[in-house]
Amino acid sequence: MEIKGTKDGLLISLEDQDWSIAKKNLLEQITAKQEFFIGAQLILDVGNKILRTKEMKALREVLLEREIVLKGILSESMVTRNSAESMGLITKIGKPNTIDLEGMKPLDTVMAGESAVFIHRTMRSGFKVAYHGHVVIVGDVNPGAEIISSGSIIVWGRLRGTVHAGAEGDETAIVCALDLSPMQLRITTKIATTPQDGQEPKPEIARIKDNQIIAEPWQQ
Repeated sequence: MEIKGTKDGLLISLEDQDWSIAKKNLLEQITAKQEFFIGAQLILDVGNKILRTKEMKALREVLLEREIVLKGILSESMVTRNSAESMGLITKIGKPNTIDLEGMKPLDTVMAGESAVFIHRTMRSGFKVAYHGHVVIVGDVNPGAEIISSGSIIVWGRLRGTVHAGAEGDETAIVCALDLSPMQLRITTKIATTPQDGQEPKPEIARIKDNQIIAEPWQQ
């Protein structure tokens, strides 16, 4: 199994294996390297295999349970490509850009990054994410879902579940969402709840100030 990073997602070659074996090996790799794959978008190169919509849907559901998105299927088979397109999957990708690393110089405007996990889905009741680093979610966090992060938590959607930022003592950690209405919000050892006063949802950012958690408008 070969894995390459592309601008469209992780490209994984499964073309030299029977589908049942390829699927089994793929899921075993994902289980063994869960932190690497969580939140990823996968594009599978299946060569000339003929896959039907039913098989692709089954794989997509299994991947979603592991918080992974099936983004595309590459194949030499017209039947497979048509099935993939009917599901909204991409069936071709652009060639990777060639970068001359030897001639590159570091830019003063580029800052060192920090560890983070990106999740592109709605977190339903019962889902839990615990990560050593920052957590970024594009989607809603429903009541009953839980996020624990040693860093900050950013939700591009409605936050109505339970969140714990700065879980290892980082008092600079923040929690922000387009609708900040958590059942419970913690930053380090500080705890806050959202009053159920029927206010209009608005983007807010929560942080520790004066030894307590306060929420302010999330603005540039």
